[in-house]
Amino acid sequence: MQAPTIYRLFGDKDGLLDAVAEHVMATYVAAKASIVDAASADDVDPIDDLRAGWQMQIDFGIANPTLSALLSDPGRALRSPAAQSGRHILQARVHRVALTGRLRVSEQLAVDLIRAAGTGAVLTLLSTPPEQRDPDLTDDLFDAVLRRIVTDAPDLPDCGPVASAVALRAIVPRLDMLSNAERNLLAEWLDRAIDAL
Repeated sequence: MQAPTIYRLFGDKDGLLDAVAEHVMATYVAAKASIVDAASADDVDPIDDLRAGWQMQIDFGIANPTLSALLSDPGRALRSPAAQSGRHILQARVHRVALTGRLRVSEQLAVDLIRAAGTGAVLTLLSTPPEQRDPDLTDDLFDAVLRRIVTDAPDLPDCGPVASAVALRAIVPRLDMLSNAERNLLAEWLDRAIDAL
């Protein structure tokens, strides 16, 4: 393919890089989505599924350093439909944890903490020579995030008011006996309660 064709199709070098990154990321996210669907169908423990997703993301980031560097640019990540789909998959995983009553923070905060820690872990490992990388870094970091976002006890009565409120917030959209206005109001109250507790 000659240069004028590339410019016509992609605009410039950044456009070509974005297209390549999008293709690789879309393929990865499609595989990840099928794993999440299977975990949900097989009733895999949501925490175990979250850990598996974390490790898969770390492995992918290390195996694709150029893509990781490209998508660490917030502008590129926001323009990438595949990156946004990946975020939706993480949101689904976190939502499954919320449904069990084990989430001690809002779903949004949990997603943000996991994404921030994961991006930081990948960039830290990539900026460290392979022979100097701490093999326990990513596990230790994920455990630290888990301690912040989930409760120890799986039973709702022992989880405290925050976990109960987060669990109820997770099912608000399915409360068909309420009107849309009532569901929106309940969601607003629960969001405020979760933030205040």
